[in-house]
Amino acid sequence: MGKHGKCDVEACYPGGAPGGGMYPYMIENPQLRWAFIRKVYVIVSMQLLVTVAVAGAVNLVEPIKTFFQARTPEVLVAYVIIIISPLIMMLPMIYFRNKHPINLFFLLLFTVCISFSVGLGCLSKNGTVIFQAAGMTAAIVIGLTCYTFWAAKRGYDFEFLGPFLFAATLVLFLYAIITIFLPMGRTGKLVYGCVAALIFSGFIIYDTDNLIKRYTYDEYVAAAITLYLDIINLFMALVTALQAADG
Repeated sequence: MGKHGKCDVEACYPGGAPGGGMYPYMIENPQLRWAFIRKVYVIVSMQLLVTVAVAGAVNLVEPIKTFFQARTPEVLVAYVIIIISPLIMMLPMIYFRNKHPINLFFLLLFTVCISFSVGLGCLSKNGTVIFQAAGMTAAIVIGLTCYTFWAAKRGYDFEFLGPFLFAATLVLFLYAIITIFLPMGRTGKLVYGCVAALIFSGFIIYDTDNLIKRYTYDEYVAAAITLYLDIINLFMALVTALQAADG
């Protein structure tokens, strides 16, 4: 392993890269790996479409929007259910992650739960900010994905990012907990959003690298979940930063 996570292909794979020199980390038939990658991206694309539909309904369908904007005990209960439902759905989804097709059913339920959370997170935000964040998210995801595939083709490995990203996420989480008791101002929200966007951009590189090299064929649900959550968290971080900048 060389500097900056670059692997010497000859050292790692004496006698030539098993992937036919195309991607040195593909230790199996490249066609099978590419089929797996395409499958994961199709699932993630469907998840994002569901998220757009559900979040759009929460923000654009007037009866739903009016309900969630009300300050009643029923709405408070609905908020609590929506917040904890993704955590609840994670349990059966993890248990059945390798059992088709029930794994896709629980994945759909999990996606709907996350989508409601995204919709509620955007409910009080400026519409222009939401569209700007969506455009920036798409550009960042496409750019980082292309970069990761380009780097993987040249033998770079991003597994070293794992501990740093875990530590950064832990700090971000603790900071978010503190702000519950000590609300941050506009500048604090801007800094939080920008730092979170950088962290989840790093996760996109890290998880795309794992998609190329480490996930097995029956782990398509796990691979889709990680990439989907990376994209959603990046989007919400950008919404937070842009809303703070917009004032």
